[in-house]
Amino acid sequence: MAKFAGLDRILTLELVRVTERAAVAAARLRGRGDEKAADQVAVDAMRSELNRLPIKGTVVIGEGERDEAPMLYIGEEVGTKEGPEVDIALDPLEGTTICAKNLPNSLAVIAIAERGSLLYAPDVYMDKIAVGPGYPQGIINIDAPAVENIEAVARAKGVPVHEITACILDRPRHARLIEAVRATGASIRLIGDGDVASVIHTTDPDETGIDIYLGSGGAPEGVLAAAALRCIGGQMQARLLLNSEEKVARAATMGISDPQKVYHTEDMARGDVLFAATGVTDGNLLSGVKFGRDSIQTHTIVMRSSSGTVREIKARHQDLDKF
Repeated sequence: MAKFAGLDRILTLELVRVTERAAVAAARLRGRGDEKAADQVAVDAMRSELNRLPIKGTVVIGEGERDEAPMLYIGEEVGTKEGPEVDIALDPLEGTTICAKNLPNSLAVIAIAERGSLLYAPDVYMDKIAVGPGYPQGIINIDAPAVENIEAVARAKGVPVHEITACILDRPRHARLIEAVRATGASIRLIGDGDVASVIHTTDPDETGIDIYLGSGGAPEGVLAAAALRCIGGQMQARLLLNSEEKVARAATMGISDPQKVYHTEDMARGDVLFAATGVTDGNLLSGVKFGRDSIQTHTIVMRSSSGTVREIKARHQDLDKF
């Protein structure tokens, strides 16, 4: 891992600044009802800060593919072009609707890993299942019915099924899944958006009340969540939903030859991984940006897989001109 050692400084300072800047930019527009504007300012702030970093970075998970996004698209190169070659997965504003409505758990998120270490996938939906650390390997199975996964987690945790809580995106496509989970006696926390935070919430169920994440969401969010689990612990399985010839062809151009492949955590985020997230709105994981008369406060979590280090950084920024 020697070639990646140069990112230690990014772990503690520069990487945090990237998510801080994006979070502060988005937070200025939270509750204003304009998702696109909030997302755009977060993108602009994150891109500007990324281009200050001493890296040769390639965005592999971004704001869309080249023809769909003006900034931070998949394949875009960022950084000063001096330093280690890295893959970057990012979501400048995870939970755009959440931010627009000023609801909990909106984040600015980024992960960095050695070149070739993050799953290079199209911006499509992905089936996902995830649990936190402390369970036997293989406890979850994306191909098993919901009841089997819920019961397996309950047995391993040593509690009855009715004490298990599953987190699921509140979407019409999940109607049958929701019905199946409720039939087990488990409870459900439905979320409107923000499944990166929700997967991370499975790593601390005593604090968040979430034991397992189930359902389909964006593939970019899936890779980011896997990067976080590589650092903090837990298990995840996922499958890209390539349900059209056009999507299969797009995936093939990115090196994906098996549309039915089940990806585990390390298939999506290998090697030495750095992950950082800054709260935009208040949530279970992080506090949101707070604007004072003379300062701005941010709350960030930054993690590294090789050391297992998890740091929380609560910062007060008094040079308001930099934001």
